[in-house]
Amino acid sequence: MMNIDEIKTFLPHREPMLLIETADIDSEGRAHCTYRIKEDEFFTRGHFPGNPIVPGVIQCEIMAQSCAVLVKDGIPGHITLYAGLDKVRFKNMVRPGDLCEVTAQLDERRGDMFFCTAKLEVDGKLCAKGKLTFALIPKEK
Repeated sequence: MMNIDEIKTFLPHREPMLLIETADIDSEGRAHCTYRIKEDEFFTRGHFPGNPIVPGVIQCEIMAQSCAVLVKDGIPGHITLYAGLDKVRFKNMVRPGDLCEVTAQLDERRGDMFFCTAKLEVDGKLCAKGKLTFALIPKEK
């Protein structure tokens, strides 16, 4: 199991946009990542005051960072950029204090394009799922 310091060795994101805290890749090649939603996250302070809910776009970002774990060895010298989101569905709300558990798998690779499927669960309940596409783009010097 990788901790946040190990994740920072390959994932370019940093707080407050680093949205995975642990990561592991199982024997079947699936990534399992976690992130606990804190009470004072920038994205819940205004969404919505008195009734904080994690925005869907942030749930997608948590899933996307989990997908990037699958290609961690190829990330150095590159940035990861969304290329598409398909069939994204939101099933249950995510709130401060919740532990997000993401399972991600690589479905296909075409050159520097990666096609993944991911789901985000809290306490075993499906909260979000979808197909995410991202590209590894060489960093400009």
